[in-house]
Amino acid sequence: MAEDFVTTLRRLVRARFPFLSIRTAEESRALAGIASVVGSRSQLSPPRQVWTWTTTNGLAELGKAGNPDTRTPHAALAAAATIAAPSVVVMIDLHPWLGSDTSPPDTQLVRALKDTVGWFKDSTIPRTLILLSPTPRIPADLADLVTLVDFPLPTEEQLRATLDAMITRNTSAGALRVDLGPDGRERMAKAALGLTAFEAENAFARAMVASEDGAGTADGPGRAVLTDASVGLVQAEKKQIVRKSGVLEVVDSAVRLDDIGGLENLKTWLRKRSGAWLDEARAYGLPAPKGVLVTGVPGCGKSLTAKAMASAWSLPLARLDIGRVFGGLVGASEQNMRTALATAEAIAPCVLWIDEIEKGFASGASGSGDSGTSARVFGTFLSWMQEKTAAVFVIATANQINLLPPEMLRKGRFDEIFFIDLPTDAERRVIFRIHLAGRLKAGPALGDLAVTDDLLTALVEGTEGFSGAEIEQVVIAACFDAFSGRRPLTRDDLLREIATTVPLSVTQAEQIAALRSWADVRAVAASAPEDRAGYATPDWDGVAPGVGDAAALTRGGRPVEA
Repeated sequence: MAEDFVTTLRRLVRARFPFLSIRTAEESRALAGIASVVGSRSQLSPPRQVWTWTTTNGLAELGKAGNPDTRTPHAALAAAATIAAPSVVVMIDLHPWLGSDTSPPDTQLVRALKDTVGWFKDSTIPRTLILLSPTPRIPADLADLVTLVDFPLPTEEQLRATLDAMITRNTSAGALRVDLGPDGRERMAKAALGLTAFEAENAFARAMVASEDGAGTADGPGRAVLTDASVGLVQAEKKQIVRKSGVLEVVDSAVRLDDIGGLENLKTWLRKRSGAWLDEARAYGLPAPKGVLVTGVPGCGKSLTAKAMASAWSLPLARLDIGRVFGGLVGASEQNMRTALATAEAIAPCVLWIDEIEKGFASGASGSGDSGTSARVFGTFLSWMQEKTAAVFVIATANQINLLPPEMLRKGRFDEIFFIDLPTDAERRVIFRIHLAGRLKAGPALGDLAVTDDLLTALVEGTEGFSGAEIEQVVIAACFDAFSGRRPLTRDDLLREIATTVPLSVTQAEQIAALRSWADVRAVAASAPEDRAGYATPDWDGVAPGVGDAAALTRGGRPVEA
């Protein structure tokens, strides 16, 4: 039990607060926590008896059979008022009677609750009423009487203890072989953060049985094997939490950083911060990185970078759709944003991806035209970005960054702002090589077109000003031409598609020039400088990317420490 819950509950009960509400779906763990606080003489003097009420057991002392006559909440409250000993009464199934968005609360029950709370408050016997439910609904008539208490999800230490106990139990029985790296158990426990104790135990069990050591016999399979790859299975359980939120979406990605052509500065920055949420980094005195804002020319790899980063860090990727945040009911938008941010913190460590952030927050500073809803949602997000302590790395992308309010761009919101320009000659060479190799490998019928330096040079020379997305479409369209004639892909197919493509750099030349002008002194270049031969070799003063402390980024031609 987290110390803040224990301390808070003990002080509220000692202060004789008559009415508390605890939101949690973990009934057993919550009851155990309540009993450990109020039933212990070392915590309270005098200790309190713990009574529980459910619709099936009625009102009863904890762990005992109840009175069938008290299975209705009205009868249970009447019986609770007659308890003559210091006590805590925990009502578990009461929330269906307290109303919903479509139905009003039971007015007689609300009156009975108010009467019971009044009796507990004025009584010389210390008694407290606690509502325990996964979705507490507090009618307006009770709002002034109740005190809300947060019940935390299992901590990393508790999850680690559960994992260690399961490993010990299964290895002792010869059913499990552990092949984890030095920080494997830590990664698994961190991956389970945000799950309930029950969900975490199921996730660990699933990870343990996902693979076997191949030593099976006719009598049964071999031993289960727990490896570093099992962390991904634990993270997969978090998808359930995200789906239930209704605002976030889990994005599955197998894209690697090496699958992105160029952008060496950005990729080096990200690689250096891999594992920054682990205890080793905290012991080194490093805070968890907040996030990056990536702007640039459309189609040059902003969204692809978000997917690749989550894969490279082995973290779940949750996408926040700003359009889903804004609801029709009064107050729904603000609540949706709080739910989304709370969900992201619950599944931390994770990557929170906000695509085209300017479309959701461009007018957030003023909130004009919507009675201030946009401004309130925007303010909630800004405050969270500034104050968050959970390991939620935010990667936001923007095509028109000039539309964002200045308070979003100041230091403290994001660790860095990166600008992705149109790919250089060397980057286009890498992009063509990646897409051609992928298509030729995936489609044997395309023939034996060799991806030679001569071919790449011709393609690069013909695609000056093309974005990465346009290069991909050139390759795809050329493959369709070859497929339509049921013949192998040729060099002429590619060159013909290049000749017929009008790139974005031509149709939106003015907008791209303005974006470059904005980013020249305000953002870090995501691509490394080119050498005279036209190849993107990072300017590391002779030091390879990611090696030593000499690595530096460039901002407007000036060095900036990575």
